[in-house]
Amino acid sequence: MPRLSADTALAAAWIVALAASLAVLFIGEVLGQRPCVLCWYQRAFMFPLAVILGLGLWWGDRTIGRYGIALALAGGAFALWHLGLFAGIVPEPIQPCTASGPSCTDDKQLVLGVPIPLLSLLAFALIAALSAASLTETDR
Repeated sequence: MPRLSADTALAAAWIVALAASLAVLFIGEVLGQRPCVLCWYQRAFMFPLAVILGLGLWWGDRTIGRYGIALALAGGAFALWHLGLFAGIVPEPIQPCTASGPSCTDDKQLVLGVPIPLLSLLAFALIAALSAASLTETDR
């Protein structure tokens, strides 16, 4: 099986981060869905990933993957918490969303039938894996 090169892995991680960033901007700005608190935290980790991974690719910095891993793991933790809230696993007394703001648990959290927190978690996991793969090449 052919191995993924460091450049290809980094480019793929950047594409996932850029697509995820553009998707949440589309959901918020075009579709008009206000993000909840947990969505904002996830955005705080996803938006820099698109910039940092893109610059690392542009400059040929093969060590940028370590920052991609760190940001993706942190963002993934918020996405996992958000998914637990959506699935009803997180107990009600520690939910960060209020009745007066956007809800994390209604049908507006679905895109093509898939919960947005799950899509976010998958994006962060893929970025972390691809960032790690960009660091494994030994002939830098």
